[in-house]
Amino acid sequence: MIQGAMPADEFGHDLQRPVEWASGVIVCSPHSGRDYPDWFLSESCIDINSLRSSEDAFIDRLIQPALAAGAVTLTARLPRSIIDLNRAASELDPGAVECGPGRNPSPRALAGLGVIPRVVSGARPIRFAPIPMAEARRRIDSYWRPYHAALRGLIDEALARFGWAIVIDMHSMPHDAISHLVPPLPDAVIGDRHGVSCGPALREMICTLMRQAGFRLRLNAPFSGAYITNAYGRPAQNVHVLQIEIDRNLYLDPVRMQPSEGYDALAERLGRFLSRAAHLRPDAGRSEVAAE
Repeated sequence: MIQGAMPADEFGHDLQRPVEWASGVIVCSPHSGRDYPDWFLSESCIDINSLRSSEDAFIDRLIQPALAAGAVTLTARLPRSIIDLNRAASELDPGAVECGPGRNPSPRALAGLGVIPRVVSGARPIRFAPIPMAEARRRIDSYWRPYHAALRGLIDEALARFGWAIVIDMHSMPHDAISHLVPPLPDAVIGDRHGVSCGPALREMICTLMRQAGFRLRLNAPFSGAYITNAYGRPAQNVHVLQIEIDRNLYLDPVRMQPSEGYDALAERLGRFLSRAAHLRPDAGRSEVAAE
């Protein structure tokens, strides 16, 4: 069903459309990029596997069933350690960027996880010194703004064609993020900013489809959503945004940063969910979803 891909260019992302857009569903993966330019590797003080630890590894591949079933996909090519597409452009960390006085960094930016990250998993520093503000602006203008212009354009197009837009923002989470929870541990965490970014009926439809595909779920803890859910989720205006975090232990060898023995089973379950989610619409009844 794939009509074609917009080639990756200086913008650092891929936008893929199906032959027929089924229902205004957009599946994003802003953290799965793994194209590491030489200029970035030369400025980093850690090895490539350490840099890759902050990726939502292979999520761009795992969401391909959504494209085949009729959803649009928007995926990053450049890694999160270069530019974090799920942060506000203003979330600058003075430890990562020479941004001068007078700023009030967000808690995430102060932790090294701003739009220009300072650290990867385990709080390991990416580089020895902050980058110049001019370089931060170049990355934001070259990579962040085009990605969000593409996402905003897709949302507007979906609203015009279908009367709604549904954004499923796909991520993966380190197992350590949920290991402290009372068992049984979730396979996935669904985030809608505690009801703010996605209508409750649609959220329940998505949860139903995921449970039918064999996923144990938890809502909004420890992840309720970040910039994309906050910036675009407007259920009252028929724009629904929901974040999904998948436990990396289900499919990834974190040492080699390669698919583990569980990859195929996870891919099958996620594919079942996404193939049905590509046809979601906010005005469908829960009974319709359950009966499919």
